[in-house]
Amino acid sequence: MVGAVALLAAVFTGTTATGTATAAGNGARIAAVGGWTCPGAAVPPGYVITMFNRSGCNGAGSWLQQPVRDGIWTCSGSPIVSGYVITDYDRNGCSGIGAWFHRLVRNGIWTCPYSPIPAGYRSTTYDARGCSGLGAWLTIRA
Repeated sequence: MVGAVALLAAVFTGTTATGTATAAGNGARIAAVGGWTCPGAAVPPGYVITMFNRSGCNGAGSWLQQPVRDGIWTCSGSPIVSGYVITDYDRNGCSGIGAWFHRLVRNGIWTCPYSPIPAGYRSTTYDARGCSGLGAWLTIRA
């Protein structure tokens, strides 16, 4: 009960709860940094959302937060960590809400719509077939 109260207080104040609590309804663990979280929980810097469980958090849905790494699929709505770009899209990924593939930026990488273009890079050639038909731009060093 104490863990649940700390988690709720953290959600409403924008801080991080200490310890872990069980997400009501499905037994998912809610971690102080990353792990399974309920709606409204802040995503820590350097983390992304990688999975969605519709029945988690007593039917409100729960999100799995993990540290970002090169070549990770993330759910639609996940933050994009600085230095990373979006290079592919799967409309059925993340339990049907859509998923984006994150890669570290490098010269000659194809990026999807909504991908940030980091400083020192620019977009050039366009391919309408890229990113599962959403279109993609070749990103090169400026």
